[in-house]
Amino acid sequence: MKEIVLSHDEIVQICTRLAKELEERFKNSNTIPVFVGVLKGACPFFMELIKHYSLPMKTDFIQVSSYDGTSSTGVIHLKQDISIDIRNKDVVLIEDIIDTGLTLSYLKQYIEIKYNPKSVTVVTLIDKKPLRRVDFKCDHVGVTLNENKFLVGFGFDYKEVLRNVDYVYVPSKKEIAELDKLISKDSKM
Repeated sequence: MKEIVLSHDEIVQICTRLAKELEERFKNSNTIPVFVGVLKGACPFFMELIKHYSLPMKTDFIQVSSYDGTSSTGVIHLKQDISIDIRNKDVVLIEDIIDTGLTLSYLKQYIEIKYNPKSVTVVTLIDKKPLRRVDFKCDHVGVTLNENKFLVGFGFDYKEVLRNVDYVYVPSKKEIAELDKLISKDSKM
């Protein structure tokens, strides 16, 4: 039996709550906030979250990588930058998970220095505390996990697969082994 961390219904409830928190934060802003999703993992969370946000907004994406298989390398690579002007705008940086804190710390600082936005608000579906390597506090958190578990589903991947599952769970060692075989076979084609 799968160890489900977040069911799809729980994710929808979290996104509804977070959207209301963001509406409260930006309801009196004199600018239209720009919601920036961190590719690729945050895509499902990003799309679910914005469905529940009822105020005007703009959207964009940024892509970084720091993972290799099941663990963070600690080295952050910027693969795709923001494409719209966010100077003097309220920016909502949307990430699927914060674990070491390195990626979000880097991204927030990068955006603040390069673009000089009015504000940067960080939102995450899951805040996984045990792996924190830098002091980084998220503005809006879906859930906090105090255990170090490898997660897949709803944007979380294992070697680029399982992002499309509509809930979050802990894969078994057997499932990982089967995926490794499938991925190895696929890469030889």
